[in-house]
Amino acid sequence: MTDVIETRRFEDPDQLLDMKEHGGISIVTMADGSAGMRAVFEPGWTWEADEKPLLGSPDACPMHHTGYCISGTLAVRMADTGAVTRLGPGDFFDIPPGHDGHVEGDERVELILFAPPEHRD
Repeated sequence: MTDVIETRRFEDPDQLLDMKEHGGISIVTMADGSAGMRAVFEPGWTWEADEKPLLGSPDACPMHHTGYCISGTLAVRMADTGAVTRLGPGDFFDIPPGHDGHVEGDERVELILFAPPEHRD
């Protein structure tokens, strides 16, 4: 175990998914492989139009998301059932793979997402 505290900032990401006028996702990766993401989605953002092309156009989002909603309303739909869950400020969430979504309303959505280190051999 180390006694060094590592810090990172979303203003200096390791990776940026740029969704032009509809926002983006800043990704920082820690030394142990865990990651943090700050997602900003502007009104009008949809997974289908803005993020799907950046991921190679899968039928639905293939990622598992655990995070916290800071602002706005994100409507998340499970592709296999059509069930919709609305995430709003103060919600801590866990979204399984196989979803899509869109910004609902006129307010920007801001999320913080967490990802554990990748499996290591």
